[in-house]
Amino acid sequence: MTSAVNHFTHGPLTPALAYVMSCLGSMLGLRLTAQAHASRGGARTRWLLGAAVSIGGTGIWVMHFIAMMGFAVDGTRITYDVPLTVASAVVAIVVVGTGLFLVTYGRGRLPALLGGGLLTGLGVASMHYLGMYAMNMSAHVSYDRLTVVLSVAIAVVAATAALWFTLRVRKPVWITGAALVMGLAVSGMHYTGMAAMRVTMHAPAEGQPAPATGADALDFLVPLMTVISLITLTMLLMVLLSPSEEELHEDAELVAKLELRRRTARQERLARPGAPVAPMPHTPQMPRSPQEPGMPRIPHVS
Repeated sequence: MTSAVNHFTHGPLTPALAYVMSCLGSMLGLRLTAQAHASRGGARTRWLLGAAVSIGGTGIWVMHFIAMMGFAVDGTRITYDVPLTVASAVVAIVVVGTGLFLVTYGRGRLPALLGGGLLTGLGVASMHYLGMYAMNMSAHVSYDRLTVVLSVAIAVVAATAALWFTLRVRKPVWITGAALVMGLAVSGMHYTGMAAMRVTMHAPAEGQPAPATGADALDFLVPLMTVISLITLTMLLMVLLSPSEEELHEDAELVAKLELRRRTARQERLARPGAPVAPMPHTPQMPRSPQEPGMPRIPHVS
């Protein structure tokens, strides 16, 4: 017997909120990657790690489980396996971070972009289905293979486009537009994967199944999503307080101009080693006193 599956128990609230969180996480991640491209050394690595947390943690994982808050199955209680749910968050952050490092240090070359997009897309799909596998309910869950393949394809395309955006967009207006597209792609992948789910309740003759074990969504998911969102807000403040890429570029140009002027002045001085030295101003000397040594004595006339 197939149960009634409802993806929108709270109406449009959960999909709308999930989309907004996905856009915010993507927007912050793109801003952090722009900051990383303007930095060097350890600073670049730290900005990329922050982007991985923003896109993978908030833009993808938090979006996924906010949408799951609206998921319900009639006739059974849904709980979540804690280790698997935490593992799904780690997977999302790690695969996004790996893709960002590949395309950044691969200097945006096509093989690095395609390889990073494939790896990140498969990782995001793995995170999604791992999060769905973490659900415990008194029913049998199966998936439509064709829809699963479609959701994975959407994840790979969306991940590749997201990595391309991290290499190209710099201005706030383009970052905002790219984040809206990324949020739409992540949401589309999520609900396509959810459409692949088939839930079948046990027949009455089989007896009552064992109650589902695990943590309730309100007791576990909400605090975890709150922690990740606070981390995201902290990074947002760091970005707002940090100089933008344009400001860093302007500072670098100013330093370069000052250094060029200093070198030019030094070279001009070295190119004129025999330049005449300006004479010292003449100071009139007072006549020496007759009593001073070395002066001829004036004879006394009587």
